[in-house]
Amino acid sequence: MGDLEIRPAVVDDLPAIVAMLADDALGAARETPDDLTPYVTAFERLDVDPNQHLVVAVREGRVVGTLQLTIVPGLSRTGATRSIIEGVRVHADERGSGLGTRFIEWAVDESRRQGCQLVQLTSDATRTDAHRFYERLGFTASHLGFKLQL
Repeated sequence: MGDLEIRPAVVDDLPAIVAMLADDALGAARETPDDLTPYVTAFERLDVDPNQHLVVAVREGRVVGTLQLTIVPGLSRTGATRSIIEGVRVHADERGSGLGTRFIEWAVDESRRQGCQLVQLTSDATRTDAHRFYERLGFTASHLGFKLQL
């Protein structure tokens, strides 16, 4: 893992990021790697928001992982700030290498640095391997999530 760099994503990373987002049954049905236009627009919004941290893991000049960390100030829990981890992806060649653990540890450390009192994430109900991974890292399945497609 010594040659791994975790750094803020740049627009030139988008093809690799989108390819990883699309590289499973769920992502293949909802991502459009052949048209980066909506991703560039989204990246531009993320890039100017200081509470958004889109990062990539790079090994030997190649993007091999990505995640988004969002910092959310709030009133509940006595005015606690929380972070949300989203879009965690590791390139197929790197799965099982410890990169996912290193990524989540980075996100938790950055959350502490940002003054967060809570880190949360969601994972699709069908991703049972991911659930075991997050539980192994100390996360608990404490809530039931709901979504409304707009």
